Amino acid sequence: MKTFNEQVYDVVARIPVGRVATFGQIARIIGRPRMARFVGFASNNKNSWHLPWHRVVFKNGELCPGFADEQYKALRAEGVGFRSDKTVNMEKFQWNPADSAAPIDVRDMPLKF
Repeated sequence: MKTFNEQVYDVVARIPVGRVATFGQIARIIGRPRMARFVGFASNNKNSWHLPWHRVVFKNGELCPGFADEQYKALRAEGVGFRSDKTVNMEKFQWNPADSAAPIDVRDMPLKF
């Protein structure tokens, strides 16, 4: 069985270009709905730097403190739309795994910011 972090990494790797997911959404997908904070902790693991963490935001579309400028630029480059207060338009750009076709595993793809 995979560890919590490994399960999180598997989900983050599936978030498609031009879409975002929330920390809580990822926790729910792996069956741990009350562990959104721990999804955030998993992002701090230096073994996960190659994952598209820029596609993970807070539930209201806010970007991550300390990473917001880079995250904003990366998401804009992927076509993600923002409101005037620089929060993601979640109604339009939140990822719905059920709507996704065969997921692409981006773990082996280089990220460009």
